[in-house]
Amino acid sequence: MRRPILSAVLAVLTLNAFPADEPRSRGFDEPIPLQTGFAEVNGINLFFRVYGEGPPILMIHGGLSDSRVWRAQLATLSEHHSVIVADSRGQGRSTSTADVITYDLMADDYLALLDQLHISQVALVGWSDGGIIGLDIAIRHPERLSRLFVQAANATPDGFLGFKPDDPNRPKLKHYDNIKDEIEALWANEPNFSQAELETIPVPTEIAIGEHDEAISREHTEYLAATIPGAKLLILPAVGHSAPLEDPDGYASAVLDFVDGTTT
Repeated sequence: MRRPILSAVLAVLTLNAFPADEPRSRGFDEPIPLQTGFAEVNGINLFFRVYGEGPPILMIHGGLSDSRVWRAQLATLSEHHSVIVADSRGQGRSTSTADVITYDLMADDYLALLDQLHISQVALVGWSDGGIIGLDIAIRHPERLSRLFVQAANATPDGFLGFKPDDPNRPKLKHYDNIKDEIEALWANEPNFSQAELETIPVPTEIAIGEHDEAISREHTEYLAATIPGAKLLILPAVGHSAPLEDPDGYASAVLDFVDGTTT
């Protein structure tokens, strides 16, 4: 039987993760994408869309969801930016392989997508797993990022509240046929960014967390902000882990304030 704390966190992570197909039913209009397709990267077909024109923003969703979580932000963000969204491997409309899903592998998928789109550098906005992917890129390929907005991410499994640090029943990191099992195993074992690695990040970074986040500890979030050189800490008011869905307009404003350099 799944442990109660993990079940509660999973409920938060998947709540409203897949919005209805008709965006108007949720009170907003999704702009028409300039490009839609599947990029062949690292043995998979990665579903992606591009909206608007201007300095590029790459939006990466959380685990066990897909790029549709960003629908409410697209019109605002794409007004003066090119916004790239995609479904991480094995999730949404993207395919997977028998390779074990890791944050390094998903980061490489997104970098390969940017290469195919001929985009050398982006501002990256990552929610939860997307934020972890952003940190991975910032550590290994900082030249690809102009700015990094990380919401509700952790640097080690201890920052994730779904498993206790000494839980002997943590699933092993390996390939599973069921994507939920595979992502749960990922959460239980990764990421494992050291303090030294975080201290090397040269990218202007903002670390954000919802005031009532149910999945990532506030202490761990404050550690990230204190360890990454020059990083800013942002507490998103009156929201939890699913901040992009709970306060779409406030989230878009926070992203633009940071990406466009209006916050210091």
